[in-house]
This record gives sequence, structure tokens and C-alpha cells, in this order.
Amino acid sequence: MKDRQIPLGRGFLYGLYQARLRRRLDPDAIPRHVAMIFDGNRRWARQRGLETAAHGHSAGALKIHEFLSWCDELGISVVTLYLLSNDNLVNRDNEELDQLSEIIAELSEELAATSDWRVQHVGTKDGLPKVLVDAMHAAEVKTAGDTGLHINLAVGYGGRREIADAVRSIVEQHNSEGGKLDDLAELLTPELIAEHLYTQGQRDPDLVIRTSGEQRLSDFMLWQSAHSEFYFVEALGPDLREVDFLRALRDYAKRQRRFGS
Repeated sequence: MKDRQIPLGRGFLYGLYQARLRRRLDPDAIPRHVAMIFDGNRRWARQRGLETAAHGHSAGALKIHEFLSWCDELGISVVTLYLLSNDNLVNRDNEELDQLSEIIAELSEELAATSDWRVQHVGTKDGLPKVLVDAMHAAEVKTAGDTGLHINLAVGYGGRREIADAVRSIVEQHNSEGGKLDDLAELLTPELIAEHLYTQGQRDPDLVIRTSGEQRLSDFMLWQSAHSEFYFVEALGPDLREVDFLRALRDYAKRQRRFGS
């Protein structure tokens, strides 16, 4: 299936509209942390009659780099990308997982070589191919001192697993310090759990975006998104346009965040 070509005049108008959206964004209303669920890569490949899902994942990886550039230009500080879940590791076939792992490994290397971006893996290494674990670790080490856009790669990630791992870490630390179980019950607070999450030390996402029209979290940042705003885009991941993202930011700026008040 061939992509539909946009007439020159319509493309010019689209550019004007995009520029107007960008100009009208209030810098003070830009979210500082955006969490992104890039969904729809496989559907994108199927719609184009491509042989494997890897074509869609590759197209999605290219779009991710573009998306991060938009975020960087707008002054967003942190972006968390949901790339591979714990559920994916169980439910996807081995061939697709191998191809996807290679794509994410290559993406990690490319992001680490970009400007002053900092790359961090958030998730578990359990069940991940060594080539992927090594690539993400190398990206983390290479960019550890960088102070630009902070990019979390949620790979081998699951929100429920993250909370369980945080509690397990607290128990192990408490036990190693000679603490008693009764004492731990009093110490266990939301603040303490947050300190042991994969994203420890980071602010919670202000805005969570999902592509492909699906309206669910799929076990993504369950703890951190308690007070986040959500925005769902109809476009499949590789088809995401900057204007779609700018509309999400415009919508976010209009909302009144209450944080339970």
C-alpha cells in the first residue's frame, strides 16, 4: 500500500498551522516529564503489506528519534518511552522479540550518540537478550554525565513488577540493616516506595500519551501516573506527526491539574 501524497498547497497550510500551534504554546505550561506509549507498529506494517512486524518496529524507532527532538526543542526535561513490556516478553514470538531487541539496542546506541541526551534503562533485565542489556548499559555509562534531555527506556518493564521490586528492595535493605519486621510496617510509606522505583529521584510524568487510538495504560507507570494527565492519539506510532504532539501539549495546557484537591 502506497502512502497518500499530500498536495503541495495542503502541505504549506499544514506547516503554517503547525507553526501557529508552536507559537501559541505557553512555555510555562509545557510538561516537564512526558511518558510515551508508542503503540501500533505491527498494525502499521500490516496495513502496508510488509512481511514482518520488524518493518513497523524499525519505522517506530525512526519516529522515536524525531519525537525526542521535538521534546528537546520545547524544553521538556524527561521523556519515558515504553518500548518492551514484561507481558511482551511472554506473549510475543521469539523471532519478533529478537528483531525488536536488535532495533532497541541500535536505538540505544544512536540516542547515546546524540547531543547531550542522557539515556537510562528502567525495567528489569530478566529475560532480555544479552546484546540488548549490554547496549542499554553502554548507553547509560556513556551518557551518565550528560545534562540534556533525560530519556528513560522502559524495556522489560511492568508497572506491577516495578512496585513489587521496590517493596522487595525495601525489605532487603531493612533486613541488611538489622531492622525488625514490626519496625518496617511503620516505615513503609508511599514516599519510601517511590525512592525504590526504577525511576527513583525523578519527577512523576505530567503527561502520558499513547498512540494508535488505544485507551489503556497496559501496565505502564502505574505508580508514577497517579496524578498524570492522559492524551490518546489516533495515529499509529510511525505515523505520529509533530502537529499531533503539539495538539496534545495544547490540550494539556488547558487542563487544571488538581492532584486530588
